Amino acid sequence: MSSPFLTASWRNLLMINFEASTSLLQPYLPRHTELDTWNNTHYVSLVGFLFQDTRLRGISFPLHRTFEEVNLRFYVRYKDGQQWKRGVVFIKELVPKRMITFIANTIYKENYATLPMRHRWHEPDTHTLQVSYEWKVDDEWNYLKASASKASQSIVPGSEAEFITEHYWGYTQAGPAEYQVTHPQWNVHAVHDYAYQCNALRLYGPGFVDVLQQQPLSALLAEGSPIAVMPKKRL
Repeated sequence: MSSPFLTASWRNLLMINFEASTSLLQPYLPRHTELDTWNNTHYVSLVGFLFQDTRLRGISFPLHRTFEEVNLRFYVRYKDGQQWKRGVVFIKELVPKRMITFIANTIYKENYATLPMRHRWHEPDTHTLQVSYEWKVDDEWNYLKASASKASQSIVPGSEAEFITEHYWGYTQAGPAEYQVTHPQWNVHAVHDYAYQCNALRLYGPGFVDVLQQQPLSALLAEGSPIAVMPKKRL
């Protein structure tokens, strides 16, 4: 088995989920994959989280070990022989480090962009966890924010949370190609309140404006874990 291309810990993954149409997502669909659904719904998720202890081929780089990421993604599946692999396709991924953007766009053919970013985790009392991720677009701070129970719980089998979090493959149109992301099943925090602001037109184009302005379907806060991203391969 090959060694991981990248290892890190992903922590406090805040996911705000929306419904999207087949016609919107179809142009972004890599060849040989098909759209995946839960309860006959196509999901798009705006996700913020923190990278920690990031290493590339086992090597850590100064000032690039801990950083935020915010991405917009949707869900697909790919039939490999008799096995269905469930994965994600990224519309765009935002990070605050130019070197990370260069490596991801060059090697993994993803659509990364570099913006000023910041985050805050806060425990106002013994039972509450508050998480926020912010990114600056045209001198305005966009954000994802949530207040949740500090205690986490296991994911319920067959639930929406399982569908959103249990995708262990990434797929790209370039190639097309796939890569595996390994991690244990995450626990989740019950979200009590959340808010977001996103300049969808500037970041993702006019097609995603209505999607990200509608009432979200849900918000999830996953605890996260160490992860490994394996080398990609062509489909």
